[in-house]
Amino acid sequence: MIIGCGEWGYRDLEIEDHFRVSQKFGFHYMELGIGGTVAGRLPEQMTDEEVSRIADLRKKYDVETPFCCLEDDFTLPDPAAHEQMVAKTISSIRLASRLGAKLVRLFAGFTHADQMTEEIWQRLLSGMKECDEVCQELGMTIAVETHGAVTFTGKVQHHKHTVTTDRTCLERLVKDLPPTVGFCYDPGNMRAVNPEDTRYGLDIINDRINYCHLKDWRSAKNGWTPGTPGDGDLDYAELLSKMKYDGVYTLEYEETDDLEDGIQRGIDYLKTTGQTIEFR
Repeated sequence: MIIGCGEWGYRDLEIEDHFRVSQKFGFHYMELGIGGTVAGRLPEQMTDEEVSRIADLRKKYDVETPFCCLEDDFTLPDPAAHEQMVAKTISSIRLASRLGAKLVRLFAGFTHADQMTEEIWQRLLSGMKECDEVCQELGMTIAVETHGAVTFTGKVQHHKHTVTTDRTCLERLVKDLPPTVGFCYDPGNMRAVNPEDTRYGLDIINDRINYCHLKDWRSAKNGWTPGTPGDGDLDYAELLSKMKYDGVYTLEYEETDDLEDGIQRGIDYLKTTGQTIEFR
């Protein structure tokens, strides 16, 4: 399996440091992120010179960036806010294309699964269809991440079901999304929202996975703190043996205080799963 590095753990680092750390570990692939207020995310509007700088950094560090994570929520209850969100997301998709991305990670949204109305469902599906049409024009694909709705108590995270973690909703997404839209499978996120169900939704989306995040969580005060593969109870050896996906698996360690140590622990653990670990 080929592993790359996720961008969220880099969020406190300036963009060149993303490339530097990735090169240090031997990664040939890493994510970029667009949007948000953290230092490590790219702005939603970039000049040609700023875009060219990313290309220069790829060459300097021999690190490719075919994956780009966007910030969106297509389950907003207000129709006007939803339309603005779709327009912003399409603009970010076009920017990601200028940056050389071939795949964009989108969220379906963070409205709790039990609060989804049919009207919200229809807006979600319509928004994804609009974005998919733009991606098809640009030679890109969408990967919708399996991600719960998260609240915080200090540094402890609490996860609730969304349409991408609830099994019934996930089955509907597989059926109703355009067939060209895939899923960014994050089994760690699936575990965090329902640790008792060790299927982690793989049986539902195995044929539709076109991207993958690798992480786990550590139990803490009725919630979770971020962990790397091997820090928690998720048996990646068993899970990876069942996965049909054959692309880059992106290691996503979210803690910033011990980022490099977490990345190394994740690499060391993945080497024990029976998989041949490669970086390109």
